[in-house]
Amino acid sequence: MTMRPLFLAIALLAGCVPALAQSEQDAAKAPVLRAHVIVTSEVVRIGDLIDNAGPAAQIAVYRAPDLGTTGSLRTAQVLDTLRAHQIIGVDTHDVREVSVTRSARTLSEKDVQQQIAKALEQRNGLGNAENLSVTFDRELGDLQLDASNSGDLRASVVRYDPRNGRFDIMFEVANELGSAPTRLRFTGIAVETVEAAVLTRSIERGDVLKASDVVVERRPKAETGNEAILRSRALGMQARRSLRMGHAIKISDLGKADLVTRDQSVTLIYEAPGIYLTGRGKALENGTEGDTVNILNLQSKRTVQAVVVGPGQVAVTAVTPRATITAALARNAASTDTLSAKTE
Repeated sequence: MTMRPLFLAIALLAGCVPALAQSEQDAAKAPVLRAHVIVTSEVVRIGDLIDNAGPAAQIAVYRAPDLGTTGSLRTAQVLDTLRAHQIIGVDTHDVREVSVTRSARTLSEKDVQQQIAKALEQRNGLGNAENLSVTFDRELGDLQLDASNSGDLRASVVRYDPRNGRFDIMFEVANELGSAPTRLRFTGIAVETVEAAVLTRSIERGDVLKASDVVVERRPKAETGNEAILRSRALGMQARRSLRMGHAIKISDLGKADLVTRDQSVTLIYEAPGIYLTGRGKALENGTEGDTVNILNLQSKRTVQAVVVGPGQVAVTAVTPRATITAALARNAASTDTLSAKTE
């Protein structure tokens, strides 16, 4: 008698287990709204918006945002759309808005410039890619490609005119779908650049360059040709002509700084084996180290030629003094002979 209620309870419990399992299975298959959606195509499908969409998953219901952008849909709007396709009982998880992002491959302007420089490298007299400056005919900005375009940019057509620096290049980008590659065409100007010493102020002829007068910038090679000078070499040099601010300095623009200037008092030096003489003079012209300049000897009032050897110092060539000394010695010898003859 006591066993019958127990059997009845077990039977009732056994009958409830399949019902509970079925209930959990149905709950697992219920459509669930997604808060964040990422799509790769031009349309948004029901299967993108909800989990457990079933046979309706491939039905397109919205146009996707532009490549690389994100849009939003109100939950109420999505539910109305789903209801129109006989999808009800969607679990929203209290999501009020669904964000939809269109995935894309982004190409920055810098990326494209680098690829163009590589395509033009060593072409028609141009140098290495890293020294090429590329500008486009129109502002480029970031380019957004369909995410399936995962291949490298491959230059299929390259045109370059060295007379004006213009380029016209076509790239092809392979995709994962096996369809025809995406083509991208770019036009603009490419020039080779070099590091140049550039003036920060206008200078006059004869000015000596200081550290604050020169900075380093990349400039078109055409501005300096093969005469670009390093900043370190430009410092301490003297301008051979007036130069404006922003000028890219050439080797021919500069010379060694004058060590002797016109009307400057200088030291005259005469040196020979066993002889070292100095005197005072006045420079009649400017000169840098190694230059031959005219000097007024303040003692003899005669103009002599001397070589600039240092700041305010010039060396008289040995020819004239040696000849003078030789002549003097010859005169002394002649006088001694005459005197000796008279004595005899």
